[in-house]
Amino acid sequence: MKMQVAEIAKAVEAVNAEQAWPDVHVTGVAFDSRKLQAGDLFIPLMGDNDGHQYIQNAIANGAVATLWASDHADSAPDELPVIMVADTLTALQQLGQYYLQKINPKVVAVTGSNGKTTTKDMIASVLSTQFNVTKTHANFNNQIGVPITLLSMEPNTEVVVVEMGMDHFGELDFLSQLVQPDVAVITMIGEAHIEFFGTRDRIADAKLEIVHGLKEDGTFIFNGDEPLLQERAQDVSQHQRTFGLDATNTLVGSDVTSGRAQTEFKASLWPDDTYTIPMMGAYNVNNALAALLVADTFHIRPTAAKQAIASFVPTENRTEWLSGSKGEAILSDVYNSNPTAARRVLAAFAAVPTKGQRIVVLGDMLELGDQSDALHMSLASELDPTTIPSVYLNGQHMQALAEVIKAKYPQGTVHYYPTDSQAQLIEDLTAAVSADDQVLLKGSHGIHLEKVLAALTD
Repeated sequence: MKMQVAEIAKAVEAVNAEQAWPDVHVTGVAFDSRKLQAGDLFIPLMGDNDGHQYIQNAIANGAVATLWASDHADSAPDELPVIMVADTLTALQQLGQYYLQKINPKVVAVTGSNGKTTTKDMIASVLSTQFNVTKTHANFNNQIGVPITLLSMEPNTEVVVVEMGMDHFGELDFLSQLVQPDVAVITMIGEAHIEFFGTRDRIADAKLEIVHGLKEDGTFIFNGDEPLLQERAQDVSQHQRTFGLDATNTLVGSDVTSGRAQTEFKASLWPDDTYTIPMMGAYNVNNALAALLVADTFHIRPTAAKQAIASFVPTENRTEWLSGSKGEAILSDVYNSNPTAARRVLAAFAAVPTKGQRIVVLGDMLELGDQSDALHMSLASELDPTTIPSVYLNGQHMQALAEVIKAKYPQGTVHYYPTDSQAQLIEDLTAAVSADDQVLLKGSHGIHLEKVLAALTD
């Protein structure tokens, strides 16, 4: 971006918008003074810390102007232009929307309980074959990250792909109204954040908020295998296209084969081609199907879309294969977990060939509320001693799963460790693993399975 300070002041309805600032241009925005670059507008936000107190660091790193909350007027700096506003977060959002309208790209909004970041990356990849594309960086998908994404657009941006996350009602409504998408995509409905919503029905209600700002001539693309989405889509007036494995979808995936490094599948609209994605797991096929439907909506050539899907680079492929110190193969996913994601990766892991045995290490899945024990027990459906002969469980709620699967596993093959006994888990696991084994590590970040990973790879 490149905007004059005076233009920014008017866009955010600054208290001092009529002030005659010098001819100062802003070339970026930053709310973290440590990551601010020369030419940026500093945006002090109120969170755990008051961002206003870092203004001197921002100036030292090259800030050329700053937003400033009017209730902090007494501490406003004199060294650079100050754009005084009632609320700096609201001003950031106003500025993002103003810049979006100024650049006027097409907008693709993506949400879902799982797969939204991968799908966002795939969509950006296929659209980049024909358009200048900006996409959400990392997981900048909330009320702060979305306007930051908008403000990161180059002036020649033709399409912006915006990932949207949420854990409470109203968040997607706000973000959708902010960006006014031309295409809205829902990857799937799972149990993520069920602690806040209570049921999958209510999660589906919250996800449907993504269409609240969808343009009248826009397109709603969603997982047609999900009855909760099918039901709610009946109340959406915009054009609809669906993806999934059921034959009733607009785009149907079939003939799925998955290995350690890639997954192949067929897509019904182009039946003569076999598509490849550089990721393991049949569950990633739906993400690819969503991206291919977006590509088709934008009239991307099928051959170009096929090549883009095959070569896309995921922002955060947290499920990655690593080598352990004994030579064992480790599938690491230690930063996030929920029941749907865990079941999917367990199924994929069980299908990968191995010379040794498959060992699974699961840590507690957090933010599941009153249903936590039941949802942990639901993972039992993907744990079979004939394919996964050894299981290590860590955390308070994993005890419920341990009690269920002990009934079908031979004695001594299910190992349970309370939250504070991870050191014992590490000792037992490292002693048991051999060179030909495959080990899966999956749990919420709060259970810190990265310590187990570190022990295996040291």
